[in-house]
Amino acid sequence: MAQLDISGIDPDLPVLIAGPTASGKSALALEIAQMQGGVIINADASQVFEGWRILTARPSNDEEACAPHALYGHVPFEAGYSAGAWLRDVTPLVQGGARAIIVGGTGLYFKALSEGLVDIPPTPPEVREAANALREISGGTAQMIATLDAATQAKIDLRNPMRVQRAFEVQRATGQGLAAWHAATPPPLLPLQACTPLVIDAQTDWLNARIARRFDLMVAGGALDEAAANLHRFDPDLASCKAIGAPELTAYLRGTYTLEQAKEAASIATRQFAKRQRTWFRSRMGGWRKLSLP
Repeated sequence: MAQLDISGIDPDLPVLIAGPTASGKSALALEIAQMQGGVIINADASQVFEGWRILTARPSNDEEACAPHALYGHVPFEAGYSAGAWLRDVTPLVQGGARAIIVGGTGLYFKALSEGLVDIPPTPPEVREAANALREISGGTAQMIATLDAATQAKIDLRNPMRVQRAFEVQRATGQGLAAWHAATPPPLLPLQACTPLVIDAQTDWLNARIARRFDLMVAGGALDEAAANLHRFDPDLASCKAIGAPELTAYLRGTYTLEQAKEAASIATRQFAKRQRTWFRSRMGGWRKLSLP
């Protein structure tokens, strides 16, 4: 990891650390917390769930003993979770007086934190089921688009079925278009000018090598035992079970993959995910201080 002059970071300001998976951002957060103080707060959508400490690379017990940590493994395995739920959870921590060091790879969480996010009510199960059924049939996406108001149609990517479904669900459930909800977005909880925003920009070859090594270390460190412990409750539709490596190791345990095939599939999925993260950060975080690695 490239050296960062910690002394150049204002110890009185919150710190945001975004970066792709396996880029070393958690180690950087711990270094800042140990040298300057602060509470390390998770901003990774997979690390919020209980049940996957090893597989999602959550801080170890020893690391958590070195500095206060929050929002790691606090969401039940079977529960849903969203950027809005995370923003609600992080608000009292940011406003509680302790210096926040917020670290993770979920760009939408950082966007909600620094740009604001409207609190749209959760989608009722019956609306979600109806939307899922429409998306699966020929012409179903077009039917959903036809129900949307003009402002929402102009705002979203109509070629993305999941974006269309989300807008359809919001309008069906609340009676108000997604564009109108977004127009009511409140001021941000933590604007960039009120903190030190850092984003890690990792080179592809360097990061891919770390990804491959890290997954081997995860398996050696107990990730397979973790997957076996969760096998009875594994459900691919659960948000917690979308953690990279969980489907692959579950497939191994069920005899679909060899262990080497599971490792390779998980590494490929992680590399693809990291590429999407880097693309998102580069397009959405122009105002952040870039840390180029290696």
